[in-house]
Amino acid sequence: MELTLLGTGAPGGLPRPDCPCAVCAAAARGRSLSRAATALLVDGTLLLDLTPGPAFAAARAGKSLQGVRQVLLSHPHDGPAMEIPAGLPAPVRVSERQELALISGHRVRAVALDSPGTGYQVTGPAGECVLYLPPGAAPAGLEDGRDGAQAQFAYDMVLLDVLGRPDALAKLREAGSVGPSTDVLAVHIGHDVPSGPELHRRLAAAGAHTEPDGTTLVVGEYPEVPEVPRRTLVLGGARSGKSVEAERRLESFPGVVYVATGGTREGDAEWAARVSAHKERRPPSWRTRETCDLVPLLEEAGPPLLVDCLALWLTDAMDRAGAWDDDRWRINGSRMVEERVGQLLEAVRRTRRTVVAVSNEVGSGVVPETSSGRRFRDELGRLNAAFAADCEHVLLVTAGVAQPLRG
Repeated sequence: MELTLLGTGAPGGLPRPDCPCAVCAAAARGRSLSRAATALLVDGTLLLDLTPGPAFAAARAGKSLQGVRQVLLSHPHDGPAMEIPAGLPAPVRVSERQELALISGHRVRAVALDSPGTGYQVTGPAGECVLYLPPGAAPAGLEDGRDGAQAQFAYDMVLLDVLGRPDALAKLREAGSVGPSTDVLAVHIGHDVPSGPELHRRLAAAGAHTEPDGTTLVVGEYPEVPEVPRRTLVLGGARSGKSVEAERRLESFPGVVYVATGGTREGDAEWAARVSAHKERRPPSWRTRETCDLVPLLEEAGPPLLVDCLALWLTDAMDRAGAWDDDRWRINGSRMVEERVGQLLEAVRRTRRTVVAVSNEVGSGVVPETSSGRRFRDELGRLNAAFAADCEHVLLVTAGVAQPLRG
């Protein structure tokens, strides 16, 4: 089964008309960055959604719409005026869970969504199965199998709004509808994420990719997509956006365990507000563990871990060792902290779980006035360096911009 991407953009396209934002300005200057509203041509016989100038879009991709026997719309249209070329069947929306059998041998099943619109499960004559979801949508139920049977299966390809609804991808993964061999393609791409390296980096973190308008894909031919790294360290200064970046790297995965190492602070309203803001950002499917005992979590099997953060973990380790007192530090505090750091690093090195850890980058600002402050700065710098050495991917976040240092 062949899918030709007549468009891969958001309903308003990219760039948006009269939008002065930096992303739209870049897309207007470089044609390679522009994207028309998403529309898919399946084996030259089925058209999913309409893009402006569909006949010309097909011609640019080396295809024709003359063989199209069915046009299906997936969502309320709020982009440029739709153009329906002469001879093309009238576009329709299919009621949820309704099935269509096309003369070409393709079968289409409408999928219920959690927002206005309809998703489509398309099965080719040879049995390949594709799921297409409209912008801003996630499945409302995933109980049906490849042929309508009550069985779990993984699609060969899914096309969805990965950036706008990462939780939809997480839901599909949780249900087993997206597996290791599923090709995850991002469509409905707008101006919320800069094009180029930043777009591809975010999609790679979700195990997804995107292609330019006009690309033809063969279902079942899995492209080379960077693997999601097992261990990632996200560094940054205060309010740099490092926690948001760490959360973004796992938001398309289900059941993530958010390990909060800060604990609670009685009577500290500012700390309570910070904790509340973090909780509100997390997907509902994530679970929270408030602990600094990281080694058992790293040693056991389970869903991905997000550790926020190593600086607070080190604070706890130094508290337990009495490391803030110069004499206790010389006598046995240094050894106790070193042993605990060593245990953590060994667990990170051996873990089979996906781990994203957050830490404060230190040493670039004001030198602490006290010996204990300088001690903490030095120990955190060493911990960051040692932790990073065992990570496949290391990022530095500055002013909300993530810069890859490794991977």
